[in-house]
Amino acid sequence: MSTVATKRAGRSTFPGVRAPRPLLPATIEKGLTPRQRQVLDTLEELIAEDGLAESTMAQIAARVGCSLRTLYGISPSKDELVLTVADRRLHRIGREAMAALDPEAPPLSTLRNYLRAAHEAVGPSAEAFGRELAAIPGARRQIDRHEAYLTGVLKSLLDRAVDEGVIAPVDTTAVALVLGGVGRDFARPDVIPRIEKSSRETADALAEIVLRGLERG
Repeated sequence: MSTVATKRAGRSTFPGVRAPRPLLPATIEKGLTPRQRQVLDTLEELIAEDGLAESTMAQIAARVGCSLRTLYGISPSKDELVLTVADRRLHRIGREAMAALDPEAPPLSTLRNYLRAAHEAVGPSAEAFGRELAAIPGARRQIDRHEAYLTGVLKSLLDRAVDEGVIAPVDTTAVALVLGGVGRDFARPDVIPRIEKSSRETADALAEIVLRGLERG
């Protein structure tokens, strides 16, 4: 198994593929009060629903039911707070996708499970989430880091599939970029009204077409 290492602590690892560093490191988050962590959980729900970017810190505090001091104890500004919450959500989605993996399973089965878990992020909340980050400085750069990690995992699994003869030799980087972009593309606000099914269902279906085309009979 040249590209996928064995399980460590119940999670697959991919040599050379590094998850983006969290804007709120685990050591810092552990130092927050239980109330601050509860506020972060609530803010994750809000950012995926009707947004935070157009609200002031005072308005956000009122919506969450906490003090301004609690918010400023998490981040020094509204933009940094929104970006931190968005990054935390993306990391959680990534962890859930990784938890769906079994490195002992066939590579394409593992890849399908990973994509389906990643596409869980695509849905009614995707449009609001995209709008939320559009005007936040540094947001695009952080999203690009998460997408690069997704692509890296997909490439690693595709490389393994090639090594094991499951699929014919192919430009795995190109295929990983296509598969990694499917969920994002179908979550675009201008695309959502034009497709027949939900963003997630459409992303799953298109990814399956690509994977079936790669499989050796």
